[in-house]
Amino acid sequence: MSHSLISKYNVSGPRYTSYPTVPYWNLESFSLEQWKASLKRSFEESNTSEGLSLYIHLPFCESLCTFCGCHKRITKRHEVESPYIKAVLKEWSLYLKLLGSKPRIKELHLGGGTPTFFSPENLQFLISGLLRSAELAEDYEFSFEGHPNNTTEAHLQTLYDLGFRRVSYGVQDYNLNIQKAINRIQPFENVKRATDLARKIGYTSVGHDIIFGLPFQTEIDVTETINKTKALMPDRIAFYSYAHVPWIKGNGQRGFSETDLPTPESKRLQYETGKQYFEEAGYVEIGMDHFALKSDSLYEAMENKTLHRNFMGYTASKTQAMIGLGVSSISDSWYGFAQNVKSNEEYYHLLEHNIIPVFKGHILNTEDLVIRKHILNLMCNFETSWKEVNLLFEELPEILIKLKEFELDGLLQFRTNQVIVTEKGKPFIRNICMAFDLLLQRKKPETQLFSMTI
Repeated sequence: MSHSLISKYNVSGPRYTSYPTVPYWNLESFSLEQWKASLKRSFEESNTSEGLSLYIHLPFCESLCTFCGCHKRITKRHEVESPYIKAVLKEWSLYLKLLGSKPRIKELHLGGGTPTFFSPENLQFLISGLLRSAELAEDYEFSFEGHPNNTTEAHLQTLYDLGFRRVSYGVQDYNLNIQKAINRIQPFENVKRATDLARKIGYTSVGHDIIFGLPFQTEIDVTETINKTKALMPDRIAFYSYAHVPWIKGNGQRGFSETDLPTPESKRLQYETGKQYFEEAGYVEIGMDHFALKSDSLYEAMENKTLHRNFMGYTASKTQAMIGLGVSSISDSWYGFAQNVKSNEEYYHLLEHNIIPVFKGHILNTEDLVIRKHILNLMCNFETSWKEVNLLFEELPEILIKLKEFELDGLLQFRTNQVIVTEKGKPFIRNICMAFDLLLQRKKPETQLFSMTI
């Protein structure tokens, strides 16, 4: 990739796990009652045909990883597990009452924080409680994020027996100096043990998360981490660009200096080197930041153009409605978004008063829905079209003029009523989506809200 393109397009921009992006939610016109109505509408439209997705946020970690931008609470006190699980089940009961009929669960994901902070017994209690008043779709998929240092055989067996078949492990990088900088000491032997255990038990998809652009990281570090990863051949690899957003996450991302970070050119070289190594090993690039073996369901979804993207990232399962349970979780009804409160104390307080613990959200208008579809098409399929009347919008001619610049740089091609991102343009997919982002264009942020795109 040329230095001129990196310099031109390396700007602050969203990762588009949603549209509108969270900073552009219309909070003033949002209410809990509107959210309930939008979810109930979505559930009635899609529960029978698609089913429902559940995301459960388990926020506790025993130590702080300074690269992490997720909502977490650091503690070594495991007595926090039981009250939190009871609160999540209470929240679920409030949604069950709202929905009125039995949900069909198609996808369930445990994220964090560190889900394996919780004991196998408590996780069993949680999942059994969630499923007690629901039924499962035929093609359901359960997954969880495991920390290689504390994921035990009991964790894996317990969740497997409950229907889990996919697990992802956070690797980041194997260089000890980098691990010290991000406060994530995790030897290769621990990752190998956790990966081998999952496969022995019967998990059909094991994923590894690797990050490039970390402090002190070089192209050689990325290469060595990938070589060790290839020795284990996980089914999926998430190859994320480190998002340096200390202005949002405060001291949690101040374990090192900005001068310790790779330059944009070095960071891009790390990605391109990693991509080459993955492809030589038989992985296929999926959307943005992801690679999968052809035997994995994520590859199949890409081939069938059924790949989906939401607040959990890319997924092979698409449901119109997704309910997020737990502190800070975000729910999506397709017609609206809602985020839970971020304080455990406030979360418990609202649930004690039988209130769904949402504190902000956004109800999508007609324009939002059209733009959301275009951005989702680009992020998942690297193309979008306006052949159908319902995908036309007033500002489209103006956007097409802006896209001409990308065409001149060889990053996309125009077809009749369609735009297709080229291979050269895939690393710039966030920038291309930004051309469709009318809210971002109408109100440029005065301060930096997002990580850099390259």
